Amino acid sequence: CFQLYGYCYQDSNDIPDTLTTITELGSPLEMIQLLQTSWEDRFRICLSLVRLLHYLAHSPLGSVTLLDFRPRQFVIVDGELKVTDLDDASIEESSCTSNSDCFMEFPARNFTLPCSVEGRCQSMNEKRNLYNAYRFFFTYLLPHSAPSSLRPLLDKIVNATGNDNKHSNAKYLVFQCDSQFTQKCMKSANTKYRRVPEAFIPDENYRCWPSYHHKGCLLSVFDVNEAIEICDSYSQCKAFVLTNQTTWTGRQLVFFKMASNHIVPDPDKITYVKVTD
Repeated sequence: CFQLYGYCYQDSNDIPDTLTTITELGSPLEMIQLLQTSWEDRFRICLSLVRLLHYLAHSPLGSVTLLDFRPRQFVIVDGELKVTDLDDASIEESSCTSNSDCFMEFPARNFTLPCSVEGRCQSMNEKRNLYNAYRFFFTYLLPHSAPSSLRPLLDKIVNATGNDNKHSNAKYLVFQCDSQFTQKCMKSANTKYRRVPEAFIPDENYRCWPSYHHKGCLLSVFDVNEAIEICDSYSQCKAFVLTNQTTWTGRQLVFFKMASNHIVPDPDKITYVKVTD
C-alpha cells in the first residue's frame, strides 16, 4: 500500500475535523502506456500486485476486499504498483445459509463459493480481489510478448486468478511469481553459434519490440539458450552480444544484430555469431 509519511488534524470554519495526509508521490496508472513498456517492467507491476493480494488476504484485520478494484485506484511508485484509495475496502465476509448465498457475479463469468459451518462465504473477499486483478491487470500485462520459456508458468498464474479451482488463492500466486518464473528453461537449439569473447558489434542494429533501446533490439534473457532461441525467431538476426548489464530481476541484457561484419574488442561483452553452412 501507499507509504504514509505523516498526517495532521486541522479545524477550519468551513470543514471541521479536517484530516491532511502526507504520502509518497506516485504516477497515475495508464494502461496504454504500460502495454508499451518491456515485459519485465509489466511483470514487476504484476508481481507487486500479487504481493498486495496476499497481504490483503492475510492482513492483521482479516481478509480485506477492495470493492472498487480498478486501475484508477492504483499508482506506480519506483516501478511497483501501490493502492492509494482504501475508502471502499471491507473486511466483512458475506453471511450465508447455503452455497447459493455465496454467488458472485462478474461481467464475464460467475462463481459460487462454499458456505462455511460458521455461516460465512469462504474466501469471498480474496476471490473478489483475485478475479478483479485478473480482469483488469493480468490478462493485459502478463501474456503479451512474454518469453516463450515462461509462458506455461504465466498461464498457470492467469488461470489461477480467472478460474474457479483449488489454486485460486493469493498464496499460490506468490509462490509461482517469486520462485518458479526464475527457473531455468532449457531448449536445444538446432542453429550453431560461434562464441567470440571480449567482443562487441557496434553497428548492424535492427529494431524489435519490446526493446530497452529505441534504436536497436536490446532484450533481457535468462541465459545463452534463451538468447539463441530469440535470435532464431528473428529472420534478420545473425548474431547477438551478451552485456554485463542486468534488469531488476537479474536477467541479462542482450543486443541482437543483423550482421557481424565489424567486430571490435570489448572486455565487458561476449558476442555469439550464427554459423552458416
